[in-house]
Amino acid sequence: MPVQTSDQRWAAQAAAGDESAFRDLYRAYVRPVYWIAHGILGSAADAEDVTQETFVAAWRKLPGFELQGESILPWLATICRFQAANRLRRRLRDQAHTADGVDEMIPSTISVEEQVITAALAERIAAEVGTLSELDREIFRLCAAEGYAYQAAADELGVSHAVVRNRLSRVRTQLRGAVKEASDA
Repeated sequence: MPVQTSDQRWAAQAAAGDESAFRDLYRAYVRPVYWIAHGILGSAADAEDVTQETFVAAWRKLPGFELQGESILPWLATICRFQAANRLRRRLRDQAHTADGVDEMIPSTISVEEQVITAALAERIAAEVGTLSELDREIFRLCAAEGYAYQAAADELGVSHAVVRNRLSRVRTQLRGAVKEASDA
């Protein structure tokens, strides 16, 4: 029987109603989900709201969810994109129905096209992270998403500083390649 990844174990336990397992998933992915939302919406407050909405929706959907890969991040990124798109539609609708037309509610520096590109890029990055080995995913999560120093991540994972540094460098190169590939498409 294949060994379950922490995401697979957490998802199965959370689907069965284990709130502690869901908290573990939340802690593991709240930052990446927040940055996906922020990239789409351009607003910290809206990104925080959409992040919370994403995890509320995930909690509700987990009982019928079957994790296809090793990482749950692509699924969370998809939920986040839909939540962010809904928020953008509400902004536009509210602006159209407001006499004053509050322009500052819609980020003027981010066009709809850029938001779609950002969402597609976030999805591509999430998919690429999903292809990483469990150790590489954990290194990426600890260092890139949670801000751990190399040595702290090494201590947490029981590997050397050099392993964390070298693997994270390879992961970043792989992700840069995926981003470049997506932007060239």
